[in-house]
Amino acid sequence: MKPYASARDEFKGAAEGMIFLDANENPFENGWNRYPDSKQLAVKKKISAIKGVSENRITLGNGSDEILDLIFRVFCEPGKDTVISLPPTYGMYSVLADLNGVENKQVLLNADFQPDINRILAQVDERTKLLFLCSPNNPTGNLLSEESIRTLLNRFNGIVVLDEAYIDFTTEESWMQKGIAFENLIVIQTLSKAYGMAGIRLGMAFASPEITALLHKIKPPYNIGVLTAEKVVAMRNTVKNEVTLIQNEKQQLYKVLLQVNFIKTIYPSEANFLLIRVDDANKRYRQLLENGIVVRNRNSDPLCDNCLRITIGTPEENSRLIQVIQNIQKTEL
Repeated sequence: MKPYASARDEFKGAAEGMIFLDANENPFENGWNRYPDSKQLAVKKKISAIKGVSENRITLGNGSDEILDLIFRVFCEPGKDTVISLPPTYGMYSVLADLNGVENKQVLLNADFQPDINRILAQVDERTKLLFLCSPNNPTGNLLSEESIRTLLNRFNGIVVLDEAYIDFTTEESWMQKGIAFENLIVIQTLSKAYGMAGIRLGMAFASPEITALLHKIKPPYNIGVLTAEKVVAMRNTVKNEVTLIQNEKQQLYKVLLQVNFIKTIYPSEANFLLIRVDDANKRYRQLLENGIVVRNRNSDPLCDNCLRITIGTPEENSRLIQVIQNIQKTEL
């Protein structure tokens, strides 16, 4: 298959002083009348500097979901191949498997929300092409153990897709650095979480140059718009301070929630949220909603019965949450 060749791909020279009549654009300059750079060179240069990874290992997408979809289409044949995911985890793995006509073999995490290596490998056959891991995991918040990930990278005869959407909230080194020797590894990250840029939709895949070339062969040529590119290039790295504040707020919230009688379990979290098990998730969800607070009800997820997922907000938002929860408790004493 040959990738689509855009007009700007054909032109190799310097842009300054040139009259562009090659791409059927509106010629009247307004800042956005020209197509964006299909190779996304300026954005990749910025991401390369922030993440410490070479530009020939970077694929950019309209959010991580577009990249995940590209991975399915590169490596899986519809109606024939299979993938493996580990619930409870990010729901788009299943959605994209259905969308691409690929069977998703689901292997539940164990009671500690860690991969069950033997059960995973027992599901693998010659048609199993992808294994999805999420660390820190959504919705549980925990890191998957390094030993488990390394074992699966060594023993799974396919592509391991490691979703690190929440890695910036941890002190853990990304697998794009410590797993660079594994040619079957694709690491997914995003600017939507710690970087506070969910609205611009910028997802990133870090992989070998060979896998990167395959993804570039099928990606839409202009999937990253001018406005998104400009926002990334101009981005100031304020992540560290904001992450520290979120981590501190999470610890304070954790301590308060320990004193709430209808909260049965608070699971350890390396992400910017807490998963809590309550006495009645549907009831507590409604009560919070009635008080103007929206959390995520994960009651229907495997291993998450009566669980709510609470994102860490601003100090003011967290104070309001604490006040509402304490008031609910008082009314039931």
